[in-house]
Amino acid sequence: MVTFPPCKINLGLHVLSKRSDGYHDLSTCFYPLPFTDVLEILPAETWSFTQTGIPVPGSEADNLCSKAYHLLKNDFAIGSIRMHLHKIVPMGAGLGGGSSDAAYVLRSLNQIFNLNLSTEKLMQYASRLGSDCAFFIQDQPQMGSGRGEILSDASVSLKGWYCVLIKPPVHVSTAEAYAGIVPAKPTDELSTILKLPIDQWRTRLINDFETSVFKKHPEIKVAKDSLYECGATYASMTGSGAAVYGIFKNEVDVRSQFSGQWLWSGQL
Repeated sequence: MVTFPPCKINLGLHVLSKRSDGYHDLSTCFYPLPFTDVLEILPAETWSFTQTGIPVPGSEADNLCSKAYHLLKNDFAIGSIRMHLHKIVPMGAGLGGGSSDAAYVLRSLNQIFNLNLSTEKLMQYASRLGSDCAFFIQDQPQMGSGRGEILSDASVSLKGWYCVLIKPPVHVSTAEAYAGIVPAKPTDELSTILKLPIDQWRTRLINDFETSVFKKHPEIKVAKDSLYECGATYASMTGSGAAVYGIFKNEVDVRSQFSGQWLWSGQL
């Protein structure tokens, strides 16, 4: 079975409060993008995991794809598999690529071995692998709360708009991003802002991480500003960075303006 795990962008991201477990309560909207990795899983005599494309640091045991397989194997009599991941979505970009890969391992195993796990059950397993893993169990925009694992349907659509993804050559660690955050409740609910026309998002749909991350990595702010200069109706950093995206009314080709930074562009 071959699947294509997508990435995501965040339409707004508010850090509301620090939790007693060390995590933070968030409010965000996850929106899937058809910029994907490639995942192949086949039944096999013995377990194996191979990877090409962008190198993923760490051991095989630490890889989220491997963790996803062993998570289900602990609870179900599933057989050995041969799994290959071709990594295209960069890490440390705020795009959730690793979480998506893990979620698609769960989805694939559910089909290959006829486990008949419900969407809700798959989401429960996914949330044990990472805060935003559960989002990738379904292919639709969703509001995220809690650590990002509490999901509900989002009434927002960017269908027909064009998106451009840019990643400056920097890496922003999650710990670094949170270190500069002062949690606070926003003036307006995110769901309310998302109901506004997209051309009103610029000053109201905010990613709280931008303030501190832009101070440490001004090249990310330059990339965001440049997307506006190229005609974006809305632009933002996604997640805790370092990728930024622009939403355009019409198809654009900005590769020459963002040499070495352009990741993907396409219609939503």
